[in-house]
Amino acid sequence: MSRPVNESDYRGRHSEPVPTSNLLSDDNDFLPFESFDDTGTPRGYAPVGAPLQVQNVDMCQQLNKPNHYTTAYDIQNLVVRRGQEFVLRVTFSRPLTPEDDFQVEFLIGSNPSPNKGSLVTVTFNSRRGGPWSGRIMENQGQSVTLGITPTPDAIVGKFRTYVAIVTGGGMQRTSRDTSTDLYLLFNAWCPDDPVFIADEAERREYVLNDTGVIFQGSVGSVTTRHWMFGQFERGVLDACIYILDASRMPIYNRGNIIKLIRKGSAMLNSQDDNGVLVGNWSDDYSMGTPPTSWTGSVKILLQYANTGVPVCFAQCWVFAGVFNTFLRCLGVPARVITNFSSAHDNTGNLKTDLIFKTDGTPDKRNTRDSIWNYHCWNEVCIARHDLPPRLGGWQVVDATPQETSDGHFRCGPASVAAIKEGLLCHPFDCGFVFAEVNSDVVFYKRDRYGTMSPFKVEKAYVGQIVYTKAVGSTAPMDITHTYKYPEGSSEDNRTMARAEEYGCQRDHSELSDATLTVTVSAEPVYLGQEVNLAVDFQNHSELTTTVHAHLAGSVVFYTGVTANQFKDLDFTATVPAYQTERVLLKVTAQEYLPHLGSQLCLHFVVTGQADDQSLTAIKVVDLQTPGLTMTVSGEPRVHQEMFVTVSFTNPFNFDLENVRLAMEGPGLMEHKTHEYSVINPHASISWKESFFPRLEGHRCLVAVLDCSNLHQVFGIAEVIITA
Repeated sequence: MSRPVNESDYRGRHSEPVPTSNLLSDDNDFLPFESFDDTGTPRGYAPVGAPLQVQNVDMCQQLNKPNHYTTAYDIQNLVVRRGQEFVLRVTFSRPLTPEDDFQVEFLIGSNPSPNKGSLVTVTFNSRRGGPWSGRIMENQGQSVTLGITPTPDAIVGKFRTYVAIVTGGGMQRTSRDTSTDLYLLFNAWCPDDPVFIADEAERREYVLNDTGVIFQGSVGSVTTRHWMFGQFERGVLDACIYILDASRMPIYNRGNIIKLIRKGSAMLNSQDDNGVLVGNWSDDYSMGTPPTSWTGSVKILLQYANTGVPVCFAQCWVFAGVFNTFLRCLGVPARVITNFSSAHDNTGNLKTDLIFKTDGTPDKRNTRDSIWNYHCWNEVCIARHDLPPRLGGWQVVDATPQETSDGHFRCGPASVAAIKEGLLCHPFDCGFVFAEVNSDVVFYKRDRYGTMSPFKVEKAYVGQIVYTKAVGSTAPMDITHTYKYPEGSSEDNRTMARAEEYGCQRDHSELSDATLTVTVSAEPVYLGQEVNLAVDFQNHSELTTTVHAHLAGSVVFYTGVTANQFKDLDFTATVPAYQTERVLLKVTAQEYLPHLGSQLCLHFVVTGQADDQSLTAIKVVDLQTPGLTMTVSGEPRVHQEMFVTVSFTNPFNFDLENVRLAMEGPGLMEHKTHEYSVINPHASISWKESFFPRLEGHRCLVAVLDCSNLHQVFGIAEVIITA
């Protein structure tokens, strides 16, 4: 699973290879007996009676897992969190005497070393041990209960456990036993761990919740997509460790939260390091799975860990969903964020330039910047001891490959507090995120000679809403205020001026106040219905004005990039003085349906010319899709058989071809699929599956239908499972 270390990689720089593999470590860590270096000088007299031997090591999983909130992990070994005591029970061959001396040793990676934190010795008497503390909690006969507390900055990963008894001439160790291996995670419950969160409800949401919702769509038409994080499912924890192994991240750096997050951000995409997911924003997904088909993270992570080959395909919400699983699985508090009207500026400034021809139509060839309908990233809640005070807390991290950071396609952690204050000098990538939520949209008219003249500036279009899932509910929580002050406020002006001091160029076009403005609105529209646009021209002058206007309609990717243009319409409107004139424009389904491909987003631009004034307005219409019906039956108890039925009726007048139906539910059912060659118009399908719940509590199942001519059809079923 891990790449072999090439000797030339370290010779001349390191005396030994840098340990980078956690899962494929040498099982022969120690000889059963290790002589002391100073064997000529015995450490003490041999104890009277039979020699002490270890008969059994019990990892006390039933006691430790509830205390460390790790019961949900579907894994045979103990999982605990650093900075918090866990319990071991060691059975010796006889009761301990005051002369007996023993220690517990924890090793991670190859060639473990005490000074790197990868070999930790825990002692239980006055003899000095390693940084982890230990105590004898109970001593009953041959059985001794030990309490061991890892440091809050300990390496995160899979440790091997040994018990060593001190004899007169050396150390007698237990043999290698994989059942005593333990996984050590970050600890949001420990005040000394950088990932600590004080609020219990937030800890349960951002660390323990294995399902979630991701907000998509556009401003005014926000949609909800359920995503199964599944961080506790079988194989996922090992898959997350494998990602770090595949990155060749040194073992001794894996306790550093910032280094681990940056490595994870780079490794979740395959752009430059053979990472987990291949991004694809085209309409061709023939070589893999369409991004819209995924139900959650588990199948993706397991496929990557089993093959070592990047998984095809992903877009921003898939990168964010899988990265969220990676983070929560390792114990890092994380959440998925959606920024609506997200700027992607290619020139590194605070201007998103949209260029139009002299006739008012969009100049796609010369427009380099784009405004995504939405963009998903993640936030992690961590202390930032490398930054000034008050810049810790939520930090932006983004695995979608957009720009490089220190040579790799990654982003963050960028302090949200620093972004709000315009403190773009602090690491990492604050300037890039700042532009995503704060860019001015500048509209230019380009003449035949290539000269561009600005005619409109929108200062509030980008970053209109920033959403995340609310704690304890699927409702959106508006966190826009954490990224920016109200537009035009004194605090906002101060922030923007400060950002400019750090090199982010703003727009300073001096435009006269417009006496004529235009807005475009539309009601929500289902796929297959006509779109009714209301174009309102507002005349703020004392003269009646005639507007020569143009409507351009196109199918766009959610990134704002045009897929197909389907409508060009010229029209005029006469607007009386100080009044509003509404023009109703109809777009039929027959006009846009042949051009959709895999997209469900229509982009309308109205431009107009009145005397010497140019005006423009943009409206994004997300086409709504029908849903799946899901019903659950059976006794809702752990390990009792239950059934779920997914049904769907094709409401359209065309066939749905090559239909793929996928379903899963963390703690309930692993990922399953069902395929149909065709679903005829108004025909129905029904799929019934049995499952045996593994976990109690509030659980949910999600299903996704995807086919060559219909995408993003969802269904969800919620159930409360009792023990």
